[in-house]
Amino acid sequence: MNNGDNYKRRRKESFGQEDDYDDDSCSSDHEPKKKDLNGIITSLLLLEEQDKRDQEEQNEASNEEKSILDSTHKRKTRTMLEFYSNLQDYYSEIDETDRIKRKKSRTMAATVAVASVHQTENQAPSNNNNKQSGSGQQRRLWVKDRSNAWWDECNRPDYPEEEFKKAFRMSKSTFELICEELNSVIAKEDTTLRNAIPVKQRVAVCIWRLATGEPLRLVSKRFGLGISTCHKLVLEVCSAIRSVLMPKYLQWPDEDSLRKIKEEYEGISGIPNVVGSMYTTHIPIIAPKISVAAYFNKRHTERNQKTSYSITVQGVVDPRGVFTDVCIGWPGSMNDDQVLEKSALYQRANGGLLKGVWIVGSSGYPLMDWVLVPYTQQHLTWTQHAFNEKIGEIQRVAKEAFGRLKGRWCCLQKRTEVKLQDLPVVLGACCVLHNICEMRNEGLDPELKTELVDDEMVPEVALRSVSSMKARDAIAHNLLHHGLAGTAFL
Repeated sequence: MNNGDNYKRRRKESFGQEDDYDDDSCSSDHEPKKKDLNGIITSLLLLEEQDKRDQEEQNEASNEEKSILDSTHKRKTRTMLEFYSNLQDYYSEIDETDRIKRKKSRTMAATVAVASVHQTENQAPSNNNNKQSGSGQQRRLWVKDRSNAWWDECNRPDYPEEEFKKAFRMSKSTFELICEELNSVIAKEDTTLRNAIPVKQRVAVCIWRLATGEPLRLVSKRFGLGISTCHKLVLEVCSAIRSVLMPKYLQWPDEDSLRKIKEEYEGISGIPNVVGSMYTTHIPIIAPKISVAAYFNKRHTERNQKTSYSITVQGVVDPRGVFTDVCIGWPGSMNDDQVLEKSALYQRANGGLLKGVWIVGSSGYPLMDWVLVPYTQQHLTWTQHAFNEKIGEIQRVAKEAFGRLKGRWCCLQKRTEVKLQDLPVVLGACCVLHNICEMRNEGLDPELKTELVDDEMVPEVALRSVSSMKARDAIAHNLLHHGLAGTAFL
């Protein structure tokens, strides 16, 4: 019995040892797997942490780059504003210097004249007692004798109307109207030294100079006046036109006029709520003494193979080709969209004065809530082609108006002798005179018509408003599906 019990006891002990051995082997197998799993989890956590750090660094880099771009833009804007402020101050100093010089020269001339008169009186011979003291004859300042026979001929009442219109780009009645409007501003009185130049001759000198672009020395010979006198007359009359006639003949339309303009443009193109057609042209100038790069016209230089400098004229016209808004004088290196952003029209639009209406521009302008431009992307649909064709008819109104402006006033086609700071006054006068001629149906000689060559540059940001893009698409859809679109694109 004892042997059996011992045997059983030994068997249990052996089985217990085997069980312990199995547990040890299992635990030894699980330990490496557990270590591998911990390593994988650790790696994943490290990778996730690394991704977070990379994302944070990328965000920091993008924010830094954005801040650099913003600061650069602000610095450029501040520099440009400072430049134009300094430019204005420079021109003001020049004007003040010229004014002081003119004042000194007039004072000196008057002093010399008075001195010569007194000297003549003192040196008069005492034996000249037979000369009558009551003769009433006045002494005058010596003036060079010049012939003004050409102007006297043009000023005759029986001078042919066609010849007058060919010379001054307008009829006699329109010329008389301008003289009457400006009479109170430019008329001068006779003095003891010389007779004043008549108002008609003053206006004629200015209009002839603008119409032909003739050099001042030739204008001087034609009208029998001095070169400096002619130059002074041109600036005085242009300034009077801008101050007296511009508020009357070049202004933004009232509500009744806007309604008529909308109807006329819709009749032309089928596009509703159009109140104007906009265009920007360049006027050649002589290389300025300061800020040459700002006025350098790269596109005209490349096309003409000749260094060109220019200033810009932006205008909005009604269906008759009459200017309703102009922005004059910005440097020729600026694109159309940049000139637009500097204009008073842009400021009025931002103030909400052009809400619900369209001004049609070329592809050089951005699409905005109030500026409607053609489609410019490649592979246009039929709807987009049809829209571009109809909007082109409105664009043509502004382009033809500028063509008549430059054809009627040939001084705009060549580099002028006028100083840069005086050019906006002269160009503004040309726009006002253009409006007067257009309102009075003064036709333009076909020989004077000129083709405009102004390069259109697509703006950097061509789309300024998503809602305007949807509105343009809706207009294009309505034009095509209501039978108002053209078919030339087919």
